[in-house]
Amino acid sequence: MQGYNVIVVYNETADRLLMCTRRKNPYKGLSNLVGGKIEDDEDGISAAYRELYEETSISQNDIILTHLMDFTYYLDDCYVEVYVGKLNKFITVIGDENDLYWSATDCNFFDVSKFAGEGNIGHIIEHVNLFKNKLLI
Repeated sequence: MQGYNVIVVYNETADRLLMCTRRKNPYKGLSNLVGGKIEDDEDGISAAYRELYEETSISQNDIILTHLMDFTYYLDDCYVEVYVGKLNKFITVIGDENDLYWSATDCNFFDVSKFAGEGNIGHIIEHVNLFKNKLLI
């Protein structure tokens, strides 16, 4: 079973959410959270920090990630680990895989005409909001 990660990144004041506009399928042209593939020799948290750095230039020194939840897709033979964190300082994000931008946090992340993942981004953000006081301190 192939593993992937999704990383929810808030800016240092937790009033913006890092998103990317996908340049390729699936979900070409839609907004998504950053993340990627977990390699066979990696544990989930190491893969999350690696992908975060590769896609955004955010290093492990800039953020502490918390493992929030997992999704298993048995028919697709894959699973997704979801991590969340808040930057500990201002940082300029740099990435060349997708176009990065800071989104407002009050968007309708369930809108599948704008956001990838069949509503999963909305579900993830709602879950983060339930535990915001613990996750985004």
